[in-house]
Amino acid sequence: MNRRSLTRKPGKRRYKNMYVIAAEGSTTEPFYFAMFNDENNTIHIKFLPGKSKSAPEQVLSRMKEFLRRERLQKDDEAWLVVDKDQWEDDDLQKLYEWSRSKDNYGLAVSNPKFEFWLLLHFEDGKSVSTATQCDRKLKRYIPNYSKNCVVKKHLFPLVPDACERAKQKDSPPCSDWPRSKGSTVYRLVEKLI
Repeated sequence: MNRRSLTRKPGKRRYKNMYVIAAEGSTTEPFYFAMFNDENNTIHIKFLPGKSKSAPEQVLSRMKEFLRRERLQKDDEAWLVVDKDQWEDDDLQKLYEWSRSKDNYGLAVSNPKFEFWLLLHFEDGKSVSTATQCDRKLKRYIPNYSKNCVVKKHLFPLVPDACERAKQKDSPPCSDWPRSKGSTVYRLVEKLI
């Protein structure tokens, strides 16, 4: 008589929803989104590092490569996080079209740059019109701020304020990305909190 083993092979089932994020930045964005990875949280953030390839097309390429290797489960989401910066609308349009191709894909754009989203944690950014002004203003609130130093204790309690300020700037909500100062990062962050 042939007996079956009663031992079970370990499964690969996840109990947390995964948010896959590909971004332009290789330092600030990973540090920022890492603060949402908490063992008590019901989500897991998988950040796709950018190294030196940061053009929107390269951000999209990293995401597509990841999705060829890994399948998203039903409640997982994939997000692209980029700056408007010097990129042309045509560059961002490709990312927007990709984000519309599936319900669990998203695009978050900050204009002029991701640091504007960070600044929204403290103020509405009305007096900011350039990326340089954005950096200067941010250093008023976080004096030791640098791209590899996103201080969780300063930002995490202010996330709801940043979301509210970003929504006020995004009224009525843009369908693709902010054409003037603003950030749609709040759309992703509200899902993470």
